[in-house]
Amino acid sequence: MAQLHKKFTDNQVKELLKLYLVKQIKRNYIQEILGIKRRQFCKLVSRYKDNLNGFSIQYTRIKQTRSISENIENNILKELYVEKELINNKNVPIRSYNYIYIKDRLKEEYRQEVSLPTIISRAKKYNFYLKKPKRKAHDREVLTNHIGELVQHNSSLHLFAPVAGEKWYLITSIDDFSRYMFYATLLK
Repeated sequence: MAQLHKKFTDNQVKELLKLYLVKQIKRNYIQEILGIKRRQFCKLVSRYKDNLNGFSIQYTRIKQTRSISENIENNILKELYVEKELINNKNVPIRSYNYIYIKDRLKEEYRQEVSLPTIISRAKKYNFYLKKPKRKAHDREVLTNHIGELVQHNSSLHLFAPVAGEKWYLITSIDDFSRYMFYATLLK
């Protein structure tokens, strides 16, 4: 109700409602003083009439806000640990945590909905967080005017699928002008 408990005491609101009920002050003036709408005012009057002596605008929270269950927290940590093992494996080309993947895993595997900021805050709390590396400035810049004028070819050997147990070559060809990939293949 418009945070009345922060602006007024119980006695102040009781006095205003008493004056309203004996028709010494009009409803719209009380609404303006309290900063509430008609519907909230009617609810307040109804609560006051139901319990004249015990009426209070103060309240306590029934359950804690912004918390997750211990089960969800454990599943987040379990998935973060799996990601950490992949990052620490030098044969796997993963250098950062994929929090969106963890969110999707929690939804699919455990049927638990968790927000991305919650996962990131838990990662920071339990030291599963890597700061973004500073980008190195390129010392040369190749400018091309037409598609196909310069095509960059690249090959790398990585363990792309850790379950496969063997490294594969990734061969790519990228157009420097459009930045489109012309060709990509994985070879054993």
